[in-house]
Amino acid sequence: MQYEIFAQDGPVSLRPLEQEDAPTLLRWLTDPRNLEYWEGPHEVFTPERIQKDFYTEEWNGSACIVCYNGQDIGYVQAYQLDDEGFTEYGYDRHDLKAFGIDQFIGEPELWGKGLGRQFIKLTCDYLRDSCGARAVVLDPHADNPRAIRCYEACGFKKVKLLPKHELHDGVMVDCWLMALEF
Repeated sequence: MQYEIFAQDGPVSLRPLEQEDAPTLLRWLTDPRNLEYWEGPHEVFTPERIQKDFYTEEWNGSACIVCYNGQDIGYVQAYQLDDEGFTEYGYDRHDLKAFGIDQFIGEPELWGKGLGRQFIKLTCDYLRDSCGARAVVLDPHADNPRAIRCYEACGFKKVKLLPKHELHDGVMVDCWLMALEF
């Protein structure tokens, strides 16, 4: 199936999430390696949960599939922060049009190859150039040094530690608020 490209830089591209992507999301989210940092290893994803979590929840954001050389390799979602979002993150730069992003590479054999940096930069450039973003924020788990290194390589700075910020596998875990300001 042919998809409209949302953004592209060389071999890395983003395209809108489509209903046909549900089986790929299910495959990624039943792999324990991916669940280590996305929801938790004891979470159970079913076709029904994929529909609920990715296709039926109402929110004001965009969801994309990350592609590398035409192969689907990951997922990214972006949303403009509203008052609730600024409060949730404790990000006090209300003067900036800010977006939050969440993402993962779903193909573990591609981890550590620099693709995360490529698609994070592509996503941030798109949000800046096409959506008017003046900042992008994210909140990786504090115990995920690989992700933190990736985000720092993309220009994100640690703003503050968010203690017991996110429910992960039934336990509240610490996260870092990280921001990239343009």
